[in-house]
Amino acid sequence: MNTIPKRYEAMNVEPKWQQYWEDKRVNSFQPRKGRIVYSIDTPPPTVSGNLHMGHCYSYSQTDFYARFWRMNGRAVFYPMGWDDNGLPTERLVEKRLGITPEKVGAEAFLQAIGQTSKQLEEKYEKLWRRLGLSVNWRYTYSTISPAARKIAQHSFLDLYQKEDVYLSSSPTIWCSFCKTAIAHAEVTDMLRQAEFVTIAFSLEDGQTLPIATTRPELLPACVAIFVNQDDKRYRHLIDQKAKTPLFGKEVPILSDPKADPGKGTGIVMCCTFGDATDIKWWREHALPLINIIGHDGKLNQNSGFLTDLDIKAARKKIIEELSNQGLILDKKAASQTVSVHERCETPIEYIETKQWFINVLDRKEMLLEAGRKINWHPAHMLSRYEDWVQNLEWDWCISRQRYHGVPFPLWYCLKCGEVLPAEFSELPIDPRTQNPSRPCKCGSEEFTPETSVMDTWMTSSMSPQIAGGWLNQTKLFNQVFPMSLRPQAYDIIRTWTFYTVVKSLYHFDKFPWSDIAISGHGLSPEGHKVSKSKGGNILDPIKVMEKYSADTIRYWAASTKLGEDSLISEDKIAAGQKLINKLWNVASFAFPFLKVYRPSESIPCLVPVDKWVLSRLQSLIIEATESFKQYDHASGKIKVEAYFWDIIADNYLEMVKTRLYDLEDGAPEKESAKFTLYQAILTLLKLLAPITPYVTEEIFQLCFKRHEVAESVHLTYWPEVNGELIDPNAEILGEALVEIATAARRYKSEHQLPMGTPLDRIKIALSQSELLQQLEASITDIKSVTRGKNIELGEETPGFDTPEQRLSVHID
Repeated sequence: MNTIPKRYEAMNVEPKWQQYWEDKRVNSFQPRKGRIVYSIDTPPPTVSGNLHMGHCYSYSQTDFYARFWRMNGRAVFYPMGWDDNGLPTERLVEKRLGITPEKVGAEAFLQAIGQTSKQLEEKYEKLWRRLGLSVNWRYTYSTISPAARKIAQHSFLDLYQKEDVYLSSSPTIWCSFCKTAIAHAEVTDMLRQAEFVTIAFSLEDGQTLPIATTRPELLPACVAIFVNQDDKRYRHLIDQKAKTPLFGKEVPILSDPKADPGKGTGIVMCCTFGDATDIKWWREHALPLINIIGHDGKLNQNSGFLTDLDIKAARKKIIEELSNQGLILDKKAASQTVSVHERCETPIEYIETKQWFINVLDRKEMLLEAGRKINWHPAHMLSRYEDWVQNLEWDWCISRQRYHGVPFPLWYCLKCGEVLPAEFSELPIDPRTQNPSRPCKCGSEEFTPETSVMDTWMTSSMSPQIAGGWLNQTKLFNQVFPMSLRPQAYDIIRTWTFYTVVKSLYHFDKFPWSDIAISGHGLSPEGHKVSKSKGGNILDPIKVMEKYSADTIRYWAASTKLGEDSLISEDKIAAGQKLINKLWNVASFAFPFLKVYRPSESIPCLVPVDKWVLSRLQSLIIEATESFKQYDHASGKIKVEAYFWDIIADNYLEMVKTRLYDLEDGAPEKESAKFTLYQAILTLLKLLAPITPYVTEEIFQLCFKRHEVAESVHLTYWPEVNGELIDPNAEILGEALVEIATAARRYKSEHQLPMGTPLDRIKIALSQSELLQQLEASITDIKSVTRGKNIELGEETPGFDTPEQRLSVHID
């Protein structure tokens, strides 16, 4: 090719290189003796809707480091997974297809889940490939696959043998909409408008006891009343009894410091269960348990006239009845923080059920210490992990009353009730359709299977083991585990981070990874986190790539540091086009000179301007490399861009034009310029390759491939510093040259002259005589950048205001 196309056509270029990388196995995982492995515990996106720009934002940041370390000689293990196991996928199918297991049967429902998951996973892969993620697609996994089910079940059996899991009938966090138990980590707080209703309880002497509550429908489950022993108003009532209105049940009046004198009337009714405090009181004071809320969120027969009403209807009904009997003393609107299931935003209930749990409360110190030994990027994200662990109040509930998920590998003996776990060799197994291979210890062969499935995090917490092929690919697993990096968002530190640390320590006594990179979120114009279910398609990623390019999305993702949110804006994404176009224009300028250039391993005799450009380039290599090593891609990008614009695009190319165009090939000054162009542009391509892989590949192939051994810019070695090119004096000269060029541009702008206008005479007065010789050797370049016909240099510096000024420029 003799010329470069005038325009960079991303829509043609990007698919071409995407296919080339696949054909040439550019991104393949190639471990070999002596080569360090860099393994990534890639987040498997939940199959619960369409991927959006927020996903592109965070996954691009992971890819920056995969590409950086691959260019630094690491064997990069970069798998992709699909989290298609559990409640999110099940709820998606119910919503999209309008079906439920009850309507179509469990088998048909699970088939629909499988079909929907496959369709979405194909879309996910298409998007990730188009975005340029350098994933090892050979190692793609699914969290509902037989291999993943085997690992999750193996994990359970191992923990069961170690007595780290237990079965308990106890108060459980329950979502009545999803009809399942959930873990504490799946609960979030939401502010809502509520109504404090002050109800008239009665004392033994007939006096009225006012109690304010937002949950009057729980009156049938009231088992005690609490006051604070320091509250002088009610201290005399402690150990007396009171009667509940409507139901006439006697309950004790007890004292506890958790009763807040300043909230409501200062008297609190304890119901089983309205909140976590009720559970604590129930346990600490050995209170009776009256369960009135069913799994479907409706009140049961223990609630009397409220039976079969849902929570909202029951609340309305009991307020009406209390009002009719003159038992409501006051009503007051108030804002209230309510605990809700984060997936559906349904207020949670606390219901006594039988569930499987993993012990974590007794291991807090060990888990805190583990978190502190992992390298957090940014470092302050460790505090989120520590806050979660320190404030844990529940063991990890791992059972779910749903259909889609990994079944527990166990049965219950119908004769003695003992648990019969499956054998490790039988995994994966579905006890709902398969029978035990041995009788119970009591001799019985009659069993009932565990019908609950595992929490999806029970499987996702094993993502390093699933991706690495634990149990069936021993060699691979030993190469990649523990992993190098866990990239993830900050909102799942309490779930995915925490649970993965738990599993890794409990099974292997090892940390799952050495580093964790926490990304922020893509935000809507209103500043809200976008999600698959809520406004995810503010901008459709495929359409953005068709209009601009994948590189522009990646450029936008690189503009923000780890842990920081970024507004999803077309203007912000389009900004990357400026860099891409300019990089293309610079390559177009250099191409005629580079296509015939034969790079030499030795450094030619360099003119002062070229020494400046190459010396600053060495500093850039040091700074950019350190930024990437510190997981600070945004700072690395800023430094590379600053060099590209301020030194190369805005100044050097203008300075070097005369030498390149007017001198004969072979002239030392021209060979110096070509050497500098080659080194600077190739190095810039390498430094930008992790962020903008497509445009850098296209330029590399056009301008440099014929001279380089590597099949791709992404298989070249990351730039290394050449100490021979570091020249502090040349850098001082460069700063002076930029001042001269800037002064010439300012003069033309102030006089409304085109930038290409020749200037008759430029006088440069120096305060530092040591610069004189270097500037004299750079006259050709000064004329080129300023269009000055006559350049006069002198040492006199009259009128300088400060000693820091090196020179003054006077233009006629």
